[in-house]
Amino acid sequence: MTSTTRIDTVRLGQDGPRVGIQGFGAMGISEFYGETDGTAARDTLDAALEVGVTLIDTADIYGHGANEEFLAPFLAAHRDEVTLATKFGVERRVDDPAHRGIRNDPAYIKKAAEDSLRRLGVETIDLYYMHRRDPEVPFAESVGAMAELVREGKVRHLGLSEVTGPELREAHAVHPIAALQSEWSLFSRDVERSAVGAAAELGVTFVPYSPLGRGFLTGAFVNATTELSSGDYRLHQPRFTGENAERNAALLDPVRKIAAAHGATPAQIALAWVQQRAAVHGLTVVPIPGTRKRARLQENVAATRLTLTEAELAALEPIAGRVSGDRYPDMGATSVGRER
Repeated sequence: MTSTTRIDTVRLGQDGPRVGIQGFGAMGISEFYGETDGTAARDTLDAALEVGVTLIDTADIYGHGANEEFLAPFLAAHRDEVTLATKFGVERRVDDPAHRGIRNDPAYIKKAAEDSLRRLGVETIDLYYMHRRDPEVPFAESVGAMAELVREGKVRHLGLSEVTGPELREAHAVHPIAALQSEWSLFSRDVERSAVGAAAELGVTFVPYSPLGRGFLTGAFVNATTELSSGDYRLHQPRFTGENAERNAALLDPVRKIAAAHGATPAQIALAWVQQRAAVHGLTVVPIPGTRKRARLQENVAATRLTLTEAELAALEPIAGRVSGDRYPDMGATSVGRER
């Protein structure tokens, strides 16, 4: 199944722009998932707009800012067609590739926004996310600083990533939150504990990242240790190596069977499942799969027109509860550890 037909649109948050029902995660263009091809990536971005994928998602840490810089010429040519999302909050160091800090203090937020605007070559960021939350900084201070960016015209709408339901409500009371971005897939359903319900209650759009389980749900690889290149980020993620990978690969059997019944790919079944969370939970859902190939983007988009039956959804239901290994080597920066 592939598609070059334009996809449907939904509203981002309660008063945001209309965006394609599937977005585009740009992270892999710059790093994390092996070698990249700039020419192919630019062609994929063009293909995204052709089929109505208008929410383009990046972050200041992707490639140490290189991802935002890569997008700048594309944005210059298509600014009115794109809803641009970027993020702040995770601090990296060029001299220490393993370092990951979290910064949410107001001064840092202001500087991060200015730096992103400069790299992207735009005057306003459509959707500005807090990438990760630092619980040591009062939420009202952080969200207040983000709201100030809205008042200054540097940002149009606010988003959060990897927060709990109570945290989303707390932030929304300071300033309306348009979108919540967290990992949500057949393999990762932590968000259903509290975040999904809060988003539905508040009219916040849910933006699932890694809806394809970082490629694992597509069947593209079985064991990261033996199949992926040395610089691939997935080598360090517990689910994709060793015995965890072997056990998790076996969980894909029902995905493959359902794909065969639809004449679809496993990736399309995984994306259709995420897309149908909208009806299951009563909220707007805009997943952001990433790819560097036009053909894969068209394959992903075709999943927006695939509807799984109740029996198929039931067959997929147990998968997440059987997954071996955490999402990250250190789950401390995710919302899971802050659930009450």
